[in-house]
Amino acid sequence: EKTILPIIELGQKLGIDTPHTIELYDNSNIQGAYAVAGMVVYKDGVPSKKDYRKYKIKTVEGPDDYASMKEVIYRRYYRLLMEQKEMADLIIVDGGLGQIKVAKEVIDSLNLSVHICGLSKDDKHSTAMLLDENGNQVPIDTKSPLFFLLTRMQDEVHRYAISFHRQVRSKSLFSSILDEVEGIGEARKKKLLNHFKSVKKMKEASLEELEAVIPKNTALKLYEVLHKE
Repeated sequence: EKTILPIIELGQKLGIDTPHTIELYDNSNIQGAYAVAGMVVYKDGVPSKKDYRKYKIKTVEGPDDYASMKEVIYRRYYRLLMEQKEMADLIIVDGGLGQIKVAKEVIDSLNLSVHICGLSKDDKHSTAMLLDENGNQVPIDTKSPLFFLLTRMQDEVHRYAISFHRQVRSKSLFSSILDEVEGIGEARKKKLLNHFKSVKKMKEASLEELEAVIPKNTALKLYEVLHKE
């Protein structure tokens, strides 16, 4: 009732065969910086975490969600095509007609037959409506198991993309701070990152805690850099 039946209903509402494998995509960036995307996979309404994928956006400069979506779906499906691997029955993009169009463009350019739809959000960033591949709203009862499943799926891909974005951003900030400190090379950067995990944790550390990971004189320089205005 919470998985397979809603998926059957989704196929019926979109006018397609039951989509057993569904991929959802979401982008995450701050004004275009640290741009990444996440993809999550659901099989018969259940998350398949081993199939999740993370993408660093390579070709897009500045905040362009359409170009980012285009890049990621192209990379994903070109690779599946080259490796002759199984493809999804349905792609769900996070957004409206614009996102659907760029995804469709990629799928058509590769001559594939993967269905596409979109999930748009309201002003409070909550799941609002399902759109078919032409951007038409598909009516769904907001108290139905299908709506709850789609909401869970959209929340999951958003969570996955955001957590990857934070990880990338944290590593980048970590490196930029450590670059200011004489005596910290790649090996010590890695050691500090593995130990403290984030800039916040490193800033909260005492001098003694830093000295436990790197030599005293370098730890003192790092402490001064972390605590200067």
